[in-house]
Amino acid sequence: MSDPLKVKVKVCCISSVSEAALAVSYGADALGFVSKMPSGPGVISDEKILEIIKTVPSHIDKFLLTSETESSEIIQQQEKFKPDTLQLVDEVSTEVYHDLKNKIPSVRIVQVVHVKDKSSAEYAIKISGFVDAILLDSGNPDLSVKELGGTGKVHNWNISRMIREKVNVPVYLAGGLNAENVKEAINTVSPYAVDLCSGVRTDGKLDESKLEKFFNAVRNT
Repeated sequence: MSDPLKVKVKVCCISSVSEAALAVSYGADALGFVSKMPSGPGVISDEKILEIIKTVPSHIDKFLLTSETESSEIIQQQEKFKPDTLQLVDEVSTEVYHDLKNKIPSVRIVQVVHVKDKSSAEYAIKISGFVDAILLDSGNPDLSVKELGGTGKVHNWNISRMIREKVNVPVYLAGGLNAENVKEAINTVSPYAVDLCSGVRTDGKLDESKLEKFFNAVRNT
């Protein structure tokens, strides 16, 4: 049996039952399922999410990535897919956080913060009291077609470290991670977990060789 991971790993953009099983077999603690988005990789149909999510073992955290910003729409998705965690990839109002906590209190809320500059740190600190965790990514929600994740780009890990030091909730680190840079990322930021999509894929498909190298790199950190 492999040594336990020092840092948890979330494999995102899961697109099939076989991908889910492969990620779990290598030690993934969580899987991410991407619902409709304005841009980016990994989006699958509602039917496919339902098909895959029911096959995932109960001890694996199931994240639904949603770009919805109204609590009624987010709650509808939660009721449909029954994920353990809702990953909000766009900004929402504090009223939405309160509504979600009141109406679906057992579901974890993870807010994505797209790290661009020090203002991202200010935003992360501001909203950290309303959520269960923060996920630091490299999108750009200010573009005309929003980039809300899956860019494969690395952001400034020093800002990520500053955020991790100043918030009192777990921090997931995403954005361009792969087997070659994850050790440096973990040593720089000391996140609760790392999260990746493109870094373990070839032509959009989960690549077992890349997956193995990534998990070995995390274990050897």
